[in-house]
Amino acid sequence: MAEIFSEISIWLLLTLFVLGAAAFTLSTISGGGGALMQIPVLNFLIGTSQTAPVINLGTMISRPSRIILFWKHIVWKVFWYYVPAAIIGAIIAAWLFTEVKILWIQILVGLFLISTFFQYRFGKKERSFPVKYWYFIPLGFTISVIGTFTGGMGPILNPFLLNAGIEKEELIGTKAAQAFFLGIAQVGSYTFFGLLTKELWIYGIAVGLGATLGNVIGRQLLKRMSKRSFRQWVIAIMVISGFVLLVKAFLS
Repeated sequence: MAEIFSEISIWLLLTLFVLGAAAFTLSTISGGGGALMQIPVLNFLIGTSQTAPVINLGTMISRPSRIILFWKHIVWKVFWYYVPAAIIGAIIAAWLFTEVKILWIQILVGLFLISTFFQYRFGKKERSFPVKYWYFIPLGFTISVIGTFTGGMGPILNPFLLNAGIEKEELIGTKAAQAFFLGIAQVGSYTFFGLLTKELWIYGIAVGLGATLGNVIGRQLLKRMSKRSFRQWVIAIMVISGFVLLVKAFLS
C-alpha cells in the first residue's frame, strides 16, 4: 500500500478532493448532477476507462453524510419502489461493463434532459407530466444500468421526482438514500469483477471526502433557496448534463 501512495501525486489527490467538494456543493442545491459534472475532468485526469468506478465509489462514500443531513425528509415509499430494481440493474451493468456500448442511450437521455428546459418553462411550471410511485421500479433498473456504465445519471431521475411532488430537501434526501444502496451494489460489483484497483480506491476516497464537505456546504445554501429557485437550478443542471452526455457520446 505504501508503494501505491508513493506513486500517486499528492496534487492529484488534492485536485480530486476539491473537485468532489465543488461538484457535490452544486449537486446539493440542484438535485444532482455532481457525478456527471466530474466526468470530463476525471476523464482528463485519470482516463476514461477509470472514471465510472472512481465516481461511483466517491459518491457512495459521500452518501452517509447526505443521508444524515436530510434523514427526516426522505420519502421512503419512493425508496422501496426504486432500490431493489436499481440493485439488480447495477449488478447486471457491472457484469457487462466492458462488453456493451450504450452511446445511443446516452444520446436519448441527453436529449430528454435538455428538453426539460421547455417542459418546465425554466421553473415556472411545477409539473410537466403525471408520475405514479410504481414508475420508480423500471426507472430504478434503467437508471442504475446507465449510471453504472457512465458514472453519473442522477439528473435523469429529477423530472420524475418533481412530477411526483417531491422537491428540495425531500428530493435530495430521497435520492441520497437510494443512491447509497445502489452505490454499494455498484462498488461491490466493480470489485467482484476486478474493475476497482487499489489505486482507484485511493482516487475514489479522495473524491468521496471532498464530496462529503460539499454536502455540508450545499445544505446550508439549500436552506436559503425558494422552491422556484431550486427548480430553476435543477433544470439548469439537467440541461447542462444533457449536453455533457451528448458531447461524451459523440466524442466516444
